[in-house]
Amino acid sequence: MTVIDLNADLGEGDGPWRLEPPADDALLDLVSSANVATGYHGGDAVTMAATCAAAVVRGVAVGAHPSYDDREGFGRRRLDVPADVLRTQVVHQVGGLVAVARAVGARVTHVKPHGALYNAVVHDEAQAGAVVDAVLAVDPALAVLGLPGSRVLELAARAGLLTVVEAFVDRGYAPDGTLVPRDRPGALVTDPAEAAERAVRMAVEGVVTAVDGTPVTLRPASLCVHSDTPGAVTLARAVRSALAGVGVEVRPFVAPVVGPVPSADDR
Repeated sequence: MTVIDLNADLGEGDGPWRLEPPADDALLDLVSSANVATGYHGGDAVTMAATCAAAVVRGVAVGAHPSYDDREGFGRRRLDVPADVLRTQVVHQVGGLVAVARAVGARVTHVKPHGALYNAVVHDEAQAGAVVDAVLAVDPALAVLGLPGSRVLELAARAGLLTVVEAFVDRGYAPDGTLVPRDRPGALVTDPAEAAERAVRMAVEGVVTAVDGTPVTLRPASLCVHSDTPGAVTLARAVRSALAGVGVEVRPFVAPVVGPVPSADDR
């Protein structure tokens, strides 16, 4: 049986950049992994705790979703951050979520950079290295998600970290396998039927069609649905149904590890 993870970026809050209210609970019923915002682009400590707790109840794996320090731009603006500063910022974000998750009985299993940082570490050696160094500093058992062929996955694998190739059912692809910038035509896929068809082809064949018609080889272990894509819940539901229809099982790439919430005596 083919197995694939389905993830969503959650806990990001209800900011002015959203086209519709967040639907994190509904998405948690559909995904197998949740990438939880760590405060620099969205979310906060209370939201992190609530999202991790809701994931635990559903057996959904919890990951950290760090970004540039850019709440105003929702982390989707490229920032020229020195590598040592970026490393410390990512350590702060991932380490904070690890602690918050533990307090509600969850354990963080992976790290997926957000927005502009995610795209930067596809090619930028220094920033990719800063992210990898940060993950190693917090917990070398954490997996790293990224685009196939990205520098961050190459450096993570070289450092001995588990790497996970990710693909997006709701984003357009350029012929080189990178994502179409959000301000260009074809950047978003919002039709549930189209997203479902793409998900099946990605999971079964390891291929997606770029905006110019070029087939792009991906072979992902995880598929992503963004929580701020218009109609995200309907889209995710269509993806789950389509995957089940062709015999693809959705489950986390790393089994979620859940422990008891620390008692007063433990503390």
